[in-house]
Amino acid sequence: MRNSTLRMPLRHLGTVGLMLAATLTANSQTLLDAATHPKFVNPLPMPSSIDLRAGGTTTITMKQATQWLGLYNGTTTAAPKLNTTIYGYNGTYPGPSILASKGKAINVIWDNQLTADHMLPIDTSVHWALGAYNDGNAYKGKGVPVVPHLHGGHTEWQSDGIPDAWFTPGFALKGDKYIKGDATNPYVYGNDQDAATMWYHDHAIGITRLNAYSGLAGFYLLTDPTEQALIANKKLPDPAFTIPMVVQDKMFNSDGSLNYPSTPMVPDAPDPSHLPEMFGDFILVNGMAWPFVNVQPAVYRIRLLNGCDSRFLNLSFGGAAIYVIGSDDGLMSTPVKVTTLLIGPGERKEFLIDFGAMNGKKITVTNNGAIPFPAGTPVVAGSGPDQIVQFRVASKYTSAVNDIPKMPTSLMPAITPLVSTSTRQVILFESVDNYGRIMPMLGTPSLGGRAYADPFTENPALNSIETWEVYNNTVDAHPIHLHSVKMQLINRQNFTATVDPATGVTTAIKLVGKTTPPVADEVGWKDTYVMYPGQVTRIKAKFDLPGWYVWHCHILSHEDHDMMRPLLVGALPTNLPLGGGPTAAQLIGT
Repeated sequence: MRNSTLRMPLRHLGTVGLMLAATLTANSQTLLDAATHPKFVNPLPMPSSIDLRAGGTTTITMKQATQWLGLYNGTTTAAPKLNTTIYGYNGTYPGPSILASKGKAINVIWDNQLTADHMLPIDTSVHWALGAYNDGNAYKGKGVPVVPHLHGGHTEWQSDGIPDAWFTPGFALKGDKYIKGDATNPYVYGNDQDAATMWYHDHAIGITRLNAYSGLAGFYLLTDPTEQALIANKKLPDPAFTIPMVVQDKMFNSDGSLNYPSTPMVPDAPDPSHLPEMFGDFILVNGMAWPFVNVQPAVYRIRLLNGCDSRFLNLSFGGAAIYVIGSDDGLMSTPVKVTTLLIGPGERKEFLIDFGAMNGKKITVTNNGAIPFPAGTPVVAGSGPDQIVQFRVASKYTSAVNDIPKMPTSLMPAITPLVSTSTRQVILFESVDNYGRIMPMLGTPSLGGRAYADPFTENPALNSIETWEVYNNTVDAHPIHLHSVKMQLINRQNFTATVDPATGVTTAIKLVGKTTPPVADEVGWKDTYVMYPGQVTRIKAKFDLPGWYVWHCHILSHEDHDMMRPLLVGALPTNLPLGGGPTAAQLIGT
């Protein structure tokens, strides 16, 4: 099933050993100690917002700024505060929440003001945006390449933020798929989908992990009449009882600056070097390290986003009742009670939490998601990543009794299952690159692992409904994300196969045991699903927007090297700016 010999040079030491070896030597810096750092001493900040619910146009900048993220140079809050240099949309981390309404398209002009060299170490040996300027340090002085992607958006391909549509400040340099984004031709978000908790983040080829880690992420909250009616009828809490939370893990140097591990772990690899995963020991929620939230003894709606590079979160809520009401791309028909909540990188979960009988209590949300997930090293109690946020419940309710949110029993009609007309088989595979570093890939059983730059293999017809069978030949779980579509999970099933360790070609596939249906909180529209090792995951999607998209693992370190593939829907776009690149026939593999 898997190629354990290829993993041995790095994984034999264990992921935590790999992480610590890298971070303790990264940039010769001393790290802040997450275990002893003060926790739950600062309130949860709320992102600012840009209200575009009536439609319209806005300009969003990407620029460097200094922000306090709740860091102290010591073990108490009496120690000096440490500021951190970040990249932010409109200069804040996280960026402002964009508020939008179904049926009201908006335009966004993206203004890149990141004129200095990247503040994090760049491995120029991987496929990245300024790769054409890798002659010595010729890429320096050109600024930071960026391209924003609306994750979960049903978006025209020209505004989707595909990795090769990157641009530098002033649009001086542009990727060969760049079409629009400036003041004369802004991005268009059609907002022709149901209410959902989406997010926007950077997606530039080869440095997505660095740009998102630096702070380029924010919420995109889409509403519709159905959601507004649920709020008006007290079936959903109103905005005063709704809390958006983006969770990210990071590491910090002793001066408060961001630390991103880059010390090579194999002989002769470049320095700085890409690493297979990144697990930070500081947990930030809405840009604040281990915050607390003051709540009333009532029902609250939480919009939760896992914005981590590689970390799966498996959360517990101190005995509070949790009812999942929505996933990536919309609300579910009925609330589902759960005791723990699993959320992979890139996923969103909406849930209700009932503090009604917890007057005066403190409820700490904890995490025990192994790294890597699901069979990696357990999270150590007291290490930092085992704790997320703390809710502090008031002793009594302070608003009018008729305003107290209640727990609904139903929300909306059940989702109609898609009926697919064709089936496509794809694989997840781990190879090694020219330096012997782990390189996760996507591919097909017959061709094996394929690099991002290889010709198309996924080319659904426009308006087709396909079933994808995704065979995971690796030993880790991967959150797989498809751009532009919303998906339904059919089932999962164990399998065995013969896998060529050099190419990933997968033969003699044999299904084992019974299929398992989606777990209760996976029922609904999603754009990202967790694909477990040794299992085939079957999903359905309708490909109703033509053009050039991508599909990839949302472990950001994986998609940067090289777990991402083109996704061409329909015929090749006629306005694709190929420049001196491959021909159309090469792009679609004909």
